[in-house]
Amino acid sequence: MRRCSPRTLVASLLLIATIFGVAPVKAAEEASIVSRIKRVPIESKALAAVGYSKRLRALELEFRNGAVYRYLEVSPGVHTALMDAPSKARFYHENIRGKYRSLHVRPRRK
Repeated sequence: MRRCSPRTLVASLLLIATIFGVAPVKAAEEASIVSRIKRVPIESKALAAVGYSKRLRALELEFRNGAVYRYLEVSPGVHTALMDAPSKARFYHENIRGKYRSLHVRPRRK
C-alpha cells in the first residue's frame, strides 16, 4: 500500500465529498442529537444547567458558553455527587471530564 501525506489525504477527501455532494459540516450537524432531558439551572462559574436521565444513565451539562454535552453511562451517584458538590466546575473537571464518553447535543428546536 502506498502512503500519502496528510495534506493529500485531506484534499482527496474534500474532492470526494464535493463530487458526491456531501458537505462535511452538514453531515456532522445532522448526526448531533436533540435533547429531551430536562436540565435545571445551577450556581457555577463554568456550568449553567445540569440534567440526568436514570433510564438512559445520561448526564447532560450545559456550559456557560452555551455548549451542551451528554455524558453516557453515568451512575445516579455521580449526578447526586455533582449536585451536592460545593464547586460544580471542580467536580466536573476531576470526576467527569475525560472519564465518560460524551456527545455534543444540539439545542431543542422551538
